[in-house]
Amino acid sequence: MIDISKKEVWFITGSQDLYGPETLKQVAQNSTKIAQELNESKLIPVNVIFKPTVKSSDEIYETLMAANHEKNCIGVITWMHTFSPAKMWIRGLSALQKPLLHLHTQFNRDIPWGTIDMDFMNLNQAAHGDREFGFMVSRLRKNRKVVVGHWSTDSVQKQIGDWTRVAAGWDDWQGAKFARFGDNMRFVAVTDGDKVEAETKFGFSVNTYAVGDLVEVINTISDEAINHLIKEYEASYTMTESLLENGKNRQSLIEAARIELGLEKFLIDGNFKGFTDTFEDLHGIKQLPGIAVQRLMQKGYGFAGEGDWKTAALVRAMKVMGSGLEGGNAFMEDYTYHLDPDAPRVLGSHMLEIDPVLAANKPSCEIHPLGIGGKEDPVRLVFNGKAGDSLVASLMDFGNRFRLLINKTVGEEIVEDLPQLPVARIMYKPLPDFETACTAWILGGGSHHTCYSENITMEQLEDFAEMANMEALVIDEDTTIRNFKTTIKTNEAYHMLKH
Repeated sequence: MIDISKKEVWFITGSQDLYGPETLKQVAQNSTKIAQELNESKLIPVNVIFKPTVKSSDEIYETLMAANHEKNCIGVITWMHTFSPAKMWIRGLSALQKPLLHLHTQFNRDIPWGTIDMDFMNLNQAAHGDREFGFMVSRLRKNRKVVVGHWSTDSVQKQIGDWTRVAAGWDDWQGAKFARFGDNMRFVAVTDGDKVEAETKFGFSVNTYAVGDLVEVINTISDEAINHLIKEYEASYTMTESLLENGKNRQSLIEAARIELGLEKFLIDGNFKGFTDTFEDLHGIKQLPGIAVQRLMQKGYGFAGEGDWKTAALVRAMKVMGSGLEGGNAFMEDYTYHLDPDAPRVLGSHMLEIDPVLAANKPSCEIHPLGIGGKEDPVRLVFNGKAGDSLVASLMDFGNRFRLLINKTVGEEIVEDLPQLPVARIMYKPLPDFETACTAWILGGGSHHTCYSENITMEQLEDFAEMANMEALVIDEDTTIRNFKTTIKTNEAYHMLKH
């Protein structure tokens, strides 16, 4: 399972030597208090670490370089308690490689009307100290998150907490390894891409491993381990009769368990954070991995079908961002539509591999024929999804840039029986409406593969795109096709000039 609780963000306060020891002592005390409060906030899932006040170019540079080299540090929060001349920050900010959040706040919430004097004013100068700092960050063209408001409020702490989740997702990509069993599904365009450019830009690597190498590991799994896992299946899911002990398909369940244990061992031994496979390359595997992939995703691995490594990486990052929250993040495919004029909807699914983290009720463990792949009937978990706010996101390679396309959606309960559809099903309404959302998605070049999220916000994914320095296109309740087309053209011109 994913745990981000040991990760850190450093709280760094800017000042200068001009104010003398008494003022700097008070700055340190106030900064310590803020860092402690943020660290104890239930809205911030990582550790907020106080760092001594930086007052010179060398102190700033040394602190930010230390942040770069600290493995558990996933980002820095800066705040200018007093005025901090921004030329002091040039070298440090230029060297900073971790995500940056600029907290525009002040220690006191209210002006002390009856006692305010120039000493108080000299101490509490964030109103213009942060503007000086903000100019330099903008002048250096560095991406950052800006959060404004008093540090004690839930709204500010939630914004900080949401950002730390995004930073954790970005940190998780750095040095991550994704295994690709087989190649891309033949002739498919959108799921392919430049793996070299992705590693250069995003920090994760994707390499292909022979299915035969995986089969060798699968074949080492012991009967004892398989029996133990089958007991877990039987305790966790509603089992179809033919998969029970002495049932006619019991051997298929044994093979499914063997595949799951072999896949997991391969991923653990190789220190992978996600993987892809394809039904066109299953040599030596008796059935297409169904329940195996579903359960491995539920444990935190990124996955996408048919060799789609970009979506597998995105699923993993979004799982990290949503760690510990209600709801889930899962590989999804826009499969078919319900085109009732009064209530058009998208039915999301896949051949087998939808994460049971999305299940509204206890999944059913079933076996059914699969018309592609040419293998034995695969075991899978069947369930319906939940109602509630959600979104879908897709990552595409446009040659001169990567694009993150995001559509806000609303999950809906499936009230009809689906006795002939033996896969996991998610029903949702795309915003602002079906026609606009689908038109914009197609104009934006969105993939049919996505990550469906029940706990990540649009703002968080926009922050993630900014950390990754990639394009983000948003489809939400305010989208119009005219404005969306204009945004595409503007972005195209921007990235052509940038490239």
